[in-house]
Amino acid sequence: MSVILGDAVIYACVLAVLCVGLSLTYKVTNVPNFAHTSFALLGMYTALVVTKVASLSPYVAIPCAFALSGSVSLLLYWGVLRVLRERRASYLSLIIATLSFDIFMIGVLNILADSVSSAFKVTSRDFTLRSFDAVVGGVPMVLVASVAVLAGLVVGLYYLLYRTRFGIAMRASIDNGSLASTLGVDTNRMFCVSWFCSGGLGGIAGVLMALWFQGDPTLAAIMLPSVFAGSIVGGFSSIYGAILGGVIVGVSEVAGTSLLASLLGYWVVPYRPLIPFLFIIATLMVSPRGVAAIVEGVRERRAAGARRAAAGGDGGGSGGGGEEEDEGGGGGSGLSQADSSPGRSREEDEGGGGGSGAGPPAPGPAAGKKAPDPGGAARADPPGSGGAGPAGGRGGGSA
Repeated sequence: MSVILGDAVIYACVLAVLCVGLSLTYKVTNVPNFAHTSFALLGMYTALVVTKVASLSPYVAIPCAFALSGSVSLLLYWGVLRVLRERRASYLSLIIATLSFDIFMIGVLNILADSVSSAFKVTSRDFTLRSFDAVVGGVPMVLVASVAVLAGLVVGLYYLLYRTRFGIAMRASIDNGSLASTLGVDTNRMFCVSWFCSGGLGGIAGVLMALWFQGDPTLAAIMLPSVFAGSIVGGFSSIYGAILGGVIVGVSEVAGTSLLASLLGYWVVPYRPLIPFLFIIATLMVSPRGVAAIVEGVRERRAAGARRAAAGGDGGGSGGGGEEEDEGGGGGSGLSQADSSPGRSREEDEGGGGGSGAGPPAPGPAAGKKAPDPGGAARADPPGSGGAGPAGGRGGGSA
């Protein structure tokens, strides 16, 4: 396999995992976490300690990095963001809080790097663990592991969010926290789990990065634009969109830079960090909600077209029934009306109905006089009443 293609796949998978973690925390608190890549660096140094100090396989560091980075992420939410939200801090204050925590984490990582280097005499800056990786079928183990982690993440998230009661409660807390809490869901617990999982994913990505790329405390700031670009391209509020966006940006950074270098020269390689910014600008100009919004729009248009087609089919069936009625019963009805109307008019003319047919109208009661009531003979008015009501009074006067 080509080295460029392997680098592109590994970097794209790592970036997609980081983008999922960033989108997950954004869905929970609606605040972009600028300290997210620092959790990946913490996982990277966890792999360094496990491999070079404890002399274990670097893959043993995956659960350790997940737990450590997840705990630090939980500390950020519970100890900082939750407190600020309870004090009704502004949206800008929450963003600055994550940025401040990122600066704090960079200082901690520098202290950690210097401490490991002085205590255990190992290289802790610009290091790589590629030599400690295994080879499976002629390809590096990290390539297989990165693809497996991303595939497992897709399947695991789907099962967790859509096939478990815990996942349903988590989605309810993310979509509408106040309503979920009204229904008895412990939203604080769900938010804590979300932040812990987000930080843990960052730690796993850091272990994979240590097996292929050079590690340094400054790498967090270098990768932050790429992670944000992947989340924005996929859709900041869409987890699966973040996976797609991370893959697109990751492959474009590595393979795109290599292609441009072969066409234009290696002078374009230092300009690789511009690619994420170009993706961010293009996405915000074309589709601010990312690829997820485009896919959702296409799906809605297809559903609307299917509904219109179904409505058209029902209308066509009704129209066909109407044509049958016109050809069958409707025609008979028209003939009967044509035949009966003259007869009815003649009967009305003969009986004094005042029909609309030709001829003099039948004689009737004089204008202003009430027609005789056929049942009047059967009723007897009380003596001296003069009839019932005004009409009766006028009838008595005429008599």
